[in-house]
Amino acid sequence: MSHPIPNTNESHSVQIILPQKQLGRRSDMYVFCCSYTHNVAPRGKFIAFVSVEAETDNPQSELKPGIDLLGSVDEIFYDIYDRYEPVNEPSLDNCFVSTSYDATTHFETTVTDVLNMYTMTTGKREPHS
Repeated sequence: MSHPIPNTNESHSVQIILPQKQLGRRSDMYVFCCSYTHNVAPRGKFIAFVSVEAETDNPQSELKPGIDLLGSVDEIFYDIYDRYEPVNEPSLDNCFVSTSYDATTHFETTVTDVLNMYTMTTGKREPHS
């Protein structure tokens, strides 16, 4: 994009969570935007992500409420992928596998997964700083 998300006070970093009830969905929608000030895009450009857990056979249409918030978009890409979860028993095979990323753009579930794996592998509650 060539601009920040409208109505965000010209912010170069934005996280928006659209609640499932507001959208009539079973899960929330996530909108994230960052800019060239974060060294992730050329000067004057912004990168945005809109993500959801697909609930229909037409996932691209499910993104519309989030995409509508972005204003004009220079270029858009769609990506759909399956999520995976480990099925093994780490205490038996000593193999620790994380789950796939989910729709959240703030990585809360990913951090929780990594901290749980840390506890399983070390027996300690959380890493020391």
